[in-house]
Amino acid sequence: MADCVAEYTTRIQQQEREVRSLSAEIEKLKNPDTADFSSHLEELREENAKLKYRLNILKKSLQEESSKCSKNMININERLQETFGDAIRAAYPHLENPPLAVTPNQQPRFGDYQCNSAMAMAQMMKSKGQKVSPREIAENIVKNIPDNEIIERVEIAGPGFINVHLRKDFVSKLLTSLLVNGVQPAAAGPKKKVVVDFSSPNIAKEMHVGHLRSTIIGDSMCRLFEFLGHKVIRLNHVGDWGTQFGMLIAHLQDTFPDYLTASPPIGDLQAFYKESKKRFDNEEEFKKRAYQCVVKLQSKDPAFIKAWSSICDVSRQEFQKVYDCLDIQLIERGESFYQDMMTEVVKEFEDKGLVQVDEGRRVVFAPGCAVPLTVVKSDGGYTYDTSDLAALRHRLFEEKADIIIYVTDSGQAGHFQIVFAAAQMIGWYDPKVTRVEHAGFGVVLGEDKKKFKTRSGDTVRLIDLLDEGLKRSMDKLKDKERDKVLTPAELEAAQKAVAFGCVKYADLSHNRINDYVFSFDKMLDDRGNTAAYLLYAFTRIRSIARLANIDEASLRKAAGSTEMVLDHEKEWKLGKCILRFPEILQKILEDLLLHTLCDYLYELATTFTEFYDNCYCVEKDRHTGDVVKVNMWRMLLCDATAIVMAKGFDILGIKPVQRM
Repeated sequence: MADCVAEYTTRIQQQEREVRSLSAEIEKLKNPDTADFSSHLEELREENAKLKYRLNILKKSLQEESSKCSKNMININERLQETFGDAIRAAYPHLENPPLAVTPNQQPRFGDYQCNSAMAMAQMMKSKGQKVSPREIAENIVKNIPDNEIIERVEIAGPGFINVHLRKDFVSKLLTSLLVNGVQPAAAGPKKKVVVDFSSPNIAKEMHVGHLRSTIIGDSMCRLFEFLGHKVIRLNHVGDWGTQFGMLIAHLQDTFPDYLTASPPIGDLQAFYKESKKRFDNEEEFKKRAYQCVVKLQSKDPAFIKAWSSICDVSRQEFQKVYDCLDIQLIERGESFYQDMMTEVVKEFEDKGLVQVDEGRRVVFAPGCAVPLTVVKSDGGYTYDTSDLAALRHRLFEEKADIIIYVTDSGQAGHFQIVFAAAQMIGWYDPKVTRVEHAGFGVVLGEDKKKFKTRSGDTVRLIDLLDEGLKRSMDKLKDKERDKVLTPAELEAAQKAVAFGCVKYADLSHNRINDYVFSFDKMLDDRGNTAAYLLYAFTRIRSIARLANIDEASLRKAAGSTEMVLDHEKEWKLGKCILRFPEILQKILEDLLLHTLCDYLYELATTFTEFYDNCYCVEKDRHTGDVVKVNMWRMLLCDATAIVMAKGFDILGIKPVQRM
């Protein structure tokens, strides 16, 4: 293996030298003073294009040789795009940035994948005065497809669709690798540092259903980046600073005067907040004292810092109850963390002449944005704008993040657009190098299609919602009489898996950009695209091996020695579906739309059901019930399905159970 790779590497280096030499000759011939300009330039260009083509082929061969000893899964769609990209460049070397479109085929009778580039290329060439039919272009592409280990054959259909049939031995080999090595991410360039800002409740206020989406979506994004090997910092940008703390501290002083020596026993923080707000609105003397408390807090007076810390600690304990239920890990870095950095941020904008004074406020106008950022209020205080600029600067220069994602409701999209534009204007980052993105989401609606509220019109407390989920989940399990077959520990595990899994999946299975209707009845339904259905499907798949008396060790041993036979159309369909997992993750990495993974898991589960209904995995004696025959390659297909589903669940933050 090492000798083969070394040989390819040497040949690649030689080809690269030839390409550089020819490119240098072409540059010389472009000089108008060169006598033989016209006679040799085209000839050299053709030779250069051929060399570049051969160079790409060698690189692909090296990649394929290297992949034989790799544990990583292979993104088949990406490999096909590379193959067709090479063929297109070889067939039409002078066409700049030719369109490349390779997608899974929706109609199995037409093949496994389809390249649809020919039609778009015909349009591109027509715009340049070259009239070529798409079918002729497709034929030229097919002629130039390099030898590869993926494609069995191609067929041209209609006006120029290129249908691709995969090699069964290639698919079989990938399935064996998956079973032997487990679900490994596809190899995809250098690892990056990723900051995800999500959840972000306000201190002294209850987490409500509005925080549910940010928390669930942000956690799943983190899990995806982590699985792909990136270093992820999960930040909770809590609202822990500002004018409201003046009234809270003043009320704390009155309610628990010994707070400096004993932790204040605030039982209901939401009620405590409402009481202080009522006094702030109605008692002038209290209001004045509250403002004085703000000044003392901002000047870092120890007694007021102690009061502030006490209130924050009570909040954290309440937040943690939610995070424990949902298995969420976060680093708290609230607005207070960035307070000392704001002065420097304002100074940097002022030094570069980017600050204007508007009615006593100091504002920053970013390019293309009609609304300015207010970096200093007329009273000299800082704002959310200043805080967000300071946070972004810290993430770029101190954390040195390559990717920064903000997961908040879509209503904040305009605000972040201005913050990002201001940061680019001052030169903090280049969007071509650093990815800074707002991943917005819609609101949660009740079944009446209005904003989700309690019957009394109050905001729904998140912990109450989760408790209700636990109750309904247990009711559902008892309706199915699972309490009669599961141990108490298994029943509790199933209850939590269904309750919290259904809440997460109901959110993640909808396009995050849209609003969605929260309905316990729908999310706990074990029919259709729900977590309940998928969790039950997973436990059924896992039970197949148990019913056949095959343990985990036997499956692992068989994985390396059993040929994956894919002769039945349902075996072939399931095998291909399993191997699309890396393609799905790559798409989500690009658009951050997690419902794509939910749709895929549902497709995988239904494809498995088709396979299981048509292909005997275990044959039993009709009279005795004894196992007569085990089709091991089909058992391994069951196992491959289950391990991919398990990894999909893990990325979604859902915990499956072995028995339900």
